[in-house]
Amino acid sequence: METVPQLDRVFLDLGPFTIYWYGVIIGTGAMLGLWLAVRESQRRGLEKEVFVDLVLWAIPIAILSARLYYVLFKLDYYLAHPSEILMIWNGGLAIHGGLIGAIITGIVFAKKRGISFWKLADIAAPSIILGQAIGRWGNFMNQEAHGGEVTREFLESMYLPDFIVNQMYINGTYNHPTFLYESLWSFAGFIILMLLRKANLRRGEMFLTYVMYYSLGRFFIEGLRTDSLMLTESLRIAQVISIGLILLAIGLLIYRRVKGHSNQRYLDNN
Repeated sequence: METVPQLDRVFLDLGPFTIYWYGVIIGTGAMLGLWLAVRESQRRGLEKEVFVDLVLWAIPIAILSARLYYVLFKLDYYLAHPSEILMIWNGGLAIHGGLIGAIITGIVFAKKRGISFWKLADIAAPSIILGQAIGRWGNFMNQEAHGGEVTREFLESMYLPDFIVNQMYINGTYNHPTFLYESLWSFAGFIILMLLRKANLRRGEMFLTYVMYYSLGRFFIEGLRTDSLMLTESLRIAQVISIGLILLAIGLLIYRRVKGHSNQRYLDNN
C-alpha cells in the first residue's frame, strides 16, 4: 500500500477535549446561512430576531433528526455498538433527516409566531443549500460520502489539487470525490436561488425550487456513492426520498397555483 499524505481530522486538540474539522465546517456553513437569512429577512420586513430564534430551535432539532434518521437505517450496527450513537463527530448526519426535522420545526415556529411558513422557507432556501455546499467539506475531512474506486490518474485528469486527490485515497484505493460533486451542485444551486430572488416568484416557489433542484442532483450523485443507506440490497434510501421529494414539490407547486394559495409574491413584505 502506497503512502499518501493526508489531512488531519482534528482541528484542535485540547487534551480531554477534541474539536474536529467536521464540526467546525458544518458550524461555519450554519453560521453563514444564518447571516444570509437574517439579512434577507430584514429586507422582507421581518425582525432580525426571527431567524435567530428559529435557528436556536431548528439547528439542534435538525442535528438530532439527522442522526436519528441515520441510526434508524443502520439500526443493527448501532444496537451492537450503542456507545457510538452519539459520536456525530465521526459523521453520520443524514441531510434528509435534518431537513425533515428543520421543516417540522419551521412549520410549528411559523404558526406560533403568526408568520407565513412559506415566507420563512423561501428566505431560508438559499441559506440551506449554501450550508449543504459547505457542509460536504466536513465529509471530505472525514473521508466519507465518497464514491467507488477510481485511479489517481482519473482524479488528476479532473485538475483537482493534490490535497483533494490525496484525501480520496481511502483504505488502499482512490475514490470518486462525490462530496465534491454534491458541493459544487449545491453551490451552483445557491447562485441560481440568489438570482431567482429578483424574479419575484410566487410565495413558496423559491423553497420548492430548492427541493426539486437539490433532489435531482442528489439522486444522480447518490448512485455513485459506496456508503449509501440502503432500503433493500439494491435500493438506496436517498434516491427514493429524492424522487419522492421531487414529485411532492411539483404536486405542491401545481396545487398551490390552482387553489390560489400562492398569489403573494416573494418580494411582498406582508
